[in-house]
Amino acid sequence: MADTEEPIYAPFFGVMGAASAIIFSALGAAYGTAKSGTGIAAMSVMRPELIMKSIIPVVMAGIVAIYGLVIAVLIAGKFKAGYSLFSGFIHLGCGLAVGFSGLAAGFAIGIVGDAGVRGTAQQPRLFVGMILILIFAEVLGLYGLIVAIFLFTKTTD
Repeated sequence: MADTEEPIYAPFFGVMGAASAIIFSALGAAYGTAKSGTGIAAMSVMRPELIMKSIIPVVMAGIVAIYGLVIAVLIAGKFKAGYSLFSGFIHLGCGLAVGFSGLAAGFAIGIVGDAGVRGTAQQPRLFVGMILILIFAEVLGLYGLIVAIFLFTKTTD
């Protein structure tokens, strides 16, 4: 094998990065949506007028999946002949960074969203506090996206 030839398994790590990005961030978004959705359903029995106002946690959970999708598409766009092992490792790091931070953000959004919408049904002044906590939970996924984009710019391919 020549020194300039990359190993045949080099793209595997990039593919795992793309897969990790979308799989883990989608898992986080799905959990956040499901957990918040059960809270919305329980709350809407007594206060149906608050349903649309209570959808905010579900929307925020969905945004987490978009972060993973962006990175997965960026990584997939880099695959070509001569894909380097270095790029594969960097892309794996990108996917894991955005994927796991998206998973954590989705869990946080789901738990806060569930408790927040139920609490807002009983005390409407809780709504602003719930939104602030949701923003802090969402930003965890954004941090992972920022790190992933920064890592992505370090590839040589």
